[in-house]
Order: sequence, then C-alpha cells, then structure tokens
Amino acid sequence: MTVDHQFQAGASYAGADPISGALAACANGDRAALRAIYDREASTLLGVATRIVRRRELAEEVLQDAFVQIWRRASSFDPALGSGRAWVYAVVRNRALNQLRDDRHMPVDDRELESFSARDDEADDAFERLAESDALKRCLGGLDPLRRKAVLLAYVSGMTHGEIAGKLGAPLGTVKAWIRRSLLSLRACLS
Repeated sequence: MTVDHQFQAGASYAGADPISGALAACANGDRAALRAIYDREASTLLGVATRIVRRRELAEEVLQDAFVQIWRRASSFDPALGSGRAWVYAVVRNRALNQLRDDRHMPVDDRELESFSARDDEADDAFERLAESDALKRCLGGLDPLRRKAVLLAYVSGMTHGEIAGKLGAPLGTVKAWIRRSLLSLRACLS
C-alpha cells in the first residue's frame, strides 16, 4: 500500500496519527512519506505561513524551507512529546517567524507603502459609497471618527489590529477595544 493510499484509506504508519508514522518513514529515507505529508497538509500550512509573513511568495518560500527542514530533522520528532501534525505545524510556524525576524532589517518596498495607503483610501471610499439612507452608514456615522476608521480598516481593508494601531498612532490594546466596542454598538444599532 502506498503512502498516499494509506492516508486516503484511513490507514496510517503509526496508529491514529498518520503524520507521526510518515515522519518516522521520512527519518528512514522514505521520500513518498514526505510527499504524503505535503499532499495532506501543504495548503493549510501555506495558509499558516501566509498569515504570519503576509506575502504569498514569501509564504511559499517559508513552506519550501520548512519541508526541507522536516525532511532533514524527521528523526528528531518524538511522538511522546506530541502529535506529528503539531510538530510539522510548529516547524512551519517557526520558519515563518524566523523569516519575519530576518526581514525586519530589510528596507521597505515603496510598492508596499503605496499598497498600505491604498487600503486606507479603500476604507474611506467604502464608507462614502454607502447610500445616505443605508442603516449601516447611519450606524457607522454614529461612531467616533477614530473608532469608525479602525472598524473600516479592519473589515474593509483587511488590516490587522497591529497595522491599524500603527496607522492611527494608538496603542494596540486601545485599537482592539475600539473595534470590539464599535462592533457591539453597530450590532445594537442595526438590530
């Protein structure tokens, strides 16, 4: 039975945790086991890496580096310390965090700054495009301007709380509280 077939059929290398068994097979030089881990988890792992590094092309590099590390270090996996899946996700997460640390010292690309500014304009435009008779516009208009801006940046532009805090020059905890309270106010206003 092939590695892929084992995953699809529900069989595993090592009981209920097929990733642990596949890691053991990787440690013994079984490339098909690495491919099986990749086929099973890569799309989700790419999502994890993308959420951390925020750029798809960089996340793809992180994932490639992580799978090289998984191949080389598979023998260091200890199933007594946790599941194989958790170990694989930790490798990807750590590679992504290392990438962020490495990138801190790199100059910022002007296109990224333009994109950041465009996302700000996008939030303002979305509010202005709402019809005057729209209940959402009325409710958003009732919010403090900074709180409204925080909500729009989060939900229209997709900015993180940290990005919003930097953009608005406010502490991170304050921005989180603004957004949470504003959403509660909007929910009450719209109901």
